[in-house]
Parts: sequence; structure tokens; C-alpha cells
Amino acid sequence: MALHGFLQGFRSYAHTQALGSALKALQEEGLDQLPLPGSGQTLERFSRLAQVAGHDLRLCKLFEGHTDALAIIAELNSPLPPLGSVWGTWAAEPPTAKVRVQRDGHRLVVDGRKAWCSGAAVVTHGLLTAWDEEDRQQLVAVDMQQPGISVTDEGWNAVGMAATSSVEVVFDDARGIAVGGPGDYLSRPGFWQGGIGIAACWYGGAQRLAEVLREQCAKHPEPHALAHLGAVDSVLNSAACVLRDSAEQIDREPQACARQLAQLARACVEDTVEQVMRHVGRAVGAGPYCKDPHFAQLMADLPVYMRQSHAERDLAALGELAAADSARRWHL
Repeated sequence: MALHGFLQGFRSYAHTQALGSALKALQEEGLDQLPLPGSGQTLERFSRLAQVAGHDLRLCKLFEGHTDALAIIAELNSPLPPLGSVWGTWAAEPPTAKVRVQRDGHRLVVDGRKAWCSGAAVVTHGLLTAWDEEDRQQLVAVDMQQPGISVTDEGWNAVGMAATSSVEVVFDDARGIAVGGPGDYLSRPGFWQGGIGIAACWYGGAQRLAEVLREQCAKHPEPHALAHLGAVDSVLNSAACVLRDSAEQIDREPQACARQLAQLARACVEDTVEQVMRHVGRAVGAGPYCKDPHFAQLMADLPVYMRQSHAERDLAALGELAAADSARRWHL
């Protein structure tokens, strides 16, 4: 079954359990089996992420985390996920929440608090970053149904993206399995490739907002709204070109470091999303904000989702790369 058609059967995500049910249904239909980054079909992967984002950003947050976990496990040649499992990927490292692991043979003992765990209450497994005895970062897979894991209601008071329940999880002598070796999470090519996939999610949300404006202009071609639509069309086209080119470069050199590529793509898409939200909001007026639940939800969710970008910190890192690069960097 095609992804778009399947999603039409799901419309209400008022709470986390509804998101979990939709994610599980996608998994059962095999619609979570996206092409892996660098497989020759990276653009298809980005396109499907964008489709889910345009349908609902809250569902996309969980879907992206699940499909990212599957890609990471495949990239690091780890054991196949259990049949029917649904995953969350949790890699935030705020100073107030740190998870430690100790080795117990082939297994890991997991202790500590993990922040920003989207969908923790509805996934069967988590893939999270932790720190070993030598203070090296280690990916660890955990079965969320075991004793020693407490999904709290702490750390998440959002309005936008509220139903994702990106709460804190406490691990107390829980058991896990190492995925890859120390440092592999950040050093693998898929880390930055996956970062572009997140930008594709942002793009999908903005694309759906633009459709609202396009549909309005098709019915009522008011000059000012058309000018806003022209601006939206221009920036979306630019972002789409960047995402297509990024996918092509990843497929051409799947083992290359994609850091610069990812930071450029994310900066472009972030700027595009901000412009789309501004133009669409000014053009459509108060009506959709107040009467169109899908539009209103997207407008509330998208700024929260996009804060996976670190704004000027990411731009500064991109600037450092540009400053050290060739003077011919921008030549056609």
C-alpha cells in the first residue's frame, strides 16, 4: 500500500497513544522500511519522511526516530531488530541528564536519566546515547518493557508537538545491548546523512502549509495573496533543489563525511520554512488558524520541530567551514 493512501485513514492524534497506534500500523504494513541513506534511493527516503511530515508533524517525529534507529542498526551491522518492534532514537545530551553504562559480558547495565525521549511511552525499544566507564559515548539498545525503566511525565510542557511526549526516562540497573563501538554514533557517515533527513521533515511541513495558500489562490486569485504564493514557490523550489542535490551527493559518495552538506541543507531548509510560515500566515489571515485544525496544528508544531536546529550556533559552525574553504566555493 502507498504511504500517502495509508495515512489518509489516520486523522486524529490528540494524545500519545494515538500516535503510537499510527506508528505501529505503519510498521505492520511495512511502510517503515525506507531505503537506507546512501543506498541509491536517498531521495525516496527524504520524500517519504516529507510525506509523513505533511500529514502530521507529531507522527513524523516518532516515525523519523523509528526509521533512523533502523538505519543506524543496519549501518553499524548490529543484530536485526526484533520482529514487530517499534523504536525511538534518543541522542540529546543536556548537562542535567546523562546515562551511564557498565559492561557485563556482552551486555550493558544502564543507569541514569535521559532527556527528550519522544514517544518513550509507546515504543517497544529505545536506541540511546550513553557513556561508558572510560567516558566514551556508546549507543545502547534497550527493551522498554523490562524492569528498571521508568518513563516519567517530566521535562515536557510543550504546546506544539505536545502529543509526542518527549519526556525524561530514568534507567535503574536496566539491561541493554551495545550497538556499534564507542564513538560510532557520531563518526559514522549516516549521522550527518540523517541530519538532512530531519530537514526533509521540516520541508514536508512547510510544503503542506504552502498547499493551503495555493488552494486559496486557485479559488480566489487576490493579488497580494498571489505575491505571497510566488515568494513561497520560489523558496520551496530552492529548498527542494538542495534536498535533491544532497540526496544525489550522498548516493554518489555514501562513505564521505556529509557534515558540510548537511549543515548547508539544514540552514537552507530552516530559512525556507521560516519564510513559508511568514508568507502563508500573512496571506491566509486568521481563518485557517482558527477554523482549520490541520493548518493550526502544523503552525503550532513546526517551530518546535525545527528547534532541532541550533540556529546561530549551526550557522557559526557553517561559517567556520566556509572561512577555511577555497575562494572558488561559490563559483558556478
